[in-house]
Amino acid sequence: MSDQTFLSNNCFLSDETGTRDATNIVNSCQQSDREDACANVTCNAVDLCQKGNLEDACEKHSALLDALPRVRKELIEDAKLSPYASRASQSRGRVLPEPECPVRTVYERDVGRILYSMPFRRLRHKTQVFFNPQNDHICTRMEHVLYVSYLAETIGSSLGLNTTLIRAIALGHDLGHPPFGHTGESVLNRLIREKCRECDIGFQHELHSLRVIDVLSEHRDGFGLNLTFEVRDGIASHCGEKWGERRLVPCRNKGTDDLMRSALEHIMPATLEGCVVRICDRIAYAGRDVEDASRSGLLTFSDLPRDIVTALGHNNQEITNTLVRDVIRESDGRDCIVMSDEAAEALRALIEISVQRIYKAPKAQRYGRQVSNVLEGLFEYYIDLATSGDRDDTNAAAKAFFNYQGRHPEKNAAPVTVVTDYIAGMTDSYANRMFAAIYSV
Repeated sequence: MSDQTFLSNNCFLSDETGTRDATNIVNSCQQSDREDACANVTCNAVDLCQKGNLEDACEKHSALLDALPRVRKELIEDAKLSPYASRASQSRGRVLPEPECPVRTVYERDVGRILYSMPFRRLRHKTQVFFNPQNDHICTRMEHVLYVSYLAETIGSSLGLNTTLIRAIALGHDLGHPPFGHTGESVLNRLIREKCRECDIGFQHELHSLRVIDVLSEHRDGFGLNLTFEVRDGIASHCGEKWGERRLVPCRNKGTDDLMRSALEHIMPATLEGCVVRICDRIAYAGRDVEDASRSGLLTFSDLPRDIVTALGHNNQEITNTLVRDVIRESDGRDCIVMSDEAAEALRALIEISVQRIYKAPKAQRYGRQVSNVLEGLFEYYIDLATSGDRDDTNAAAKAFFNYQGRHPEKNAAPVTVVTDYIAGMTDSYANRMFAAIYSV
């Protein structure tokens, strides 16, 4: 519903008061009046209304803002946020234009679309680091996403940034992760390149996250969430594997056509909010991975070198607190997101230890080979099905795949594309069940 329709239905637009859109009415105020409006929810009535007396005009505008909560929120953003922050009213918009919501800002709508999407729901059964954990307290992909959102919003609110935009980017940043974490990502990338020699691009979760929100996610009666440019950019540019990054400067001159390249080349986000999410991706997993590793007997906080402990802290809580406060202190009042040299170096050293002691541990490597076997088996089976179209296979895995293929939004997509989309969307448990259904004897 448009602003015009909403106001008309609620008797806020008539022949007596004029028919200007509410946002245009607010924007017609002088800057000083806009600031007053943010504080007092009133604008100069002479600027606001073409007809009517002063008292009636003030009352009318106050009621108008009550009728359009979104306008009130946008005015508050204009007055309260940092000059470097993104504002919902100044969003670069969606690929497919939509009427404004009378209640929610564009970023609030994006949060809702991500939160209610099926790919988001599946994150709770996808690996973060540890495969098939028997301990219920081991971090999942969904928990990681929530940690990133919380930490980034904490930093963002301290810096006067748009925390709703931060939340949308953070909640959506890993929607394209396949089952079995980064091992699953590496295996899928290898399989695609082996099967499709002419393919220029393999599998990369940042790029696939963009594909999930733009093409694959079901929304209303179609596909694609049609998110704002700022959210799409933040998701595509969130890369958390650049361990040495200390100063993140927004690349504000990017266009819509640059988002795929941003994902492939790990270009900085176009907004400060996107930069905050990018740096918090590392902060969120650094200490938590060690915490989980201690439950698995791979690495404990007491095993860490003294210089790292001195710089960051003795446990996940202290490490996270140190890094968050460091970023706030170093970034305050600046058009960039910064981590001090001392903190950044300690974080880099901590992650490198985790790589050797956790991600490349013999136990993890052995389980990784099992994961490779599962994904290779699925990929080979589904490629054969997609290529041959043999519907005589009555296996439950075949039926499920043909059902997915029939609903795929790209009807002429190559078999390798459909198979990749299908497998990447699976949870760990579903992938294992399909493998068992195919190969069990």
